[in-house]
Amino acid sequence: MEPSDPFFSNDTFAQEAGIELMEVGEGRAAVKMAITDRHRNGHGTVHGGAIFTLADTAFALASNSHGVPAAAINAHVSYVKSATSGTLFAQAEEFSINPKIATYIVRVTDENGENIAIFQGMVYRKTPRPHSV
Repeated sequence: MEPSDPFFSNDTFAQEAGIELMEVGEGRAAVKMAITDRHRNGHGTVHGGAIFTLADTAFALASNSHGVPAAAINAHVSYVKSATSGTLFAQAEEFSINPKIATYIVRVTDENGENIAIFQGMVYRKTPRPHSV
C-alpha cells in the first residue's frame, strides 16, 4: 500500500511530473520519479527543472509535516552528476526549525545511490493564531 498525505494529494504539479510519495514524517520526506522521455532535455539527460521539482516536492512535504503552513522563501540546488534513465530519489531532512523559519537539506540520488544533486531550502512558517474563546 502506498503512503498517503493530504498535502501531496493536492500537489497536481508533482503528480503530473510523475513524482511518487514514498514516505513522510515529522521534518522528513522521501519521493521518487521514474525517468521518462518527458524528463529529458536537449542533451538527452534529465532536465535540471525535473530534478529541482523532485527535490522541491520532498522539501515541501517535509516542511509542511508539522501541521503549520510553510512557504518557501529560498531554495538552492547544485547538480553534481547527470542522469539519463532509471529512477531518481529525493530525501528531505529538517536541518533547523524555529517558530518562523526552518531549513531543509534534500539529497537527490539515482537508483544506485549515486549523488545527483544537493538542494537546500528555507521556509517561512505561518504562526498559528490562538483561537478566541
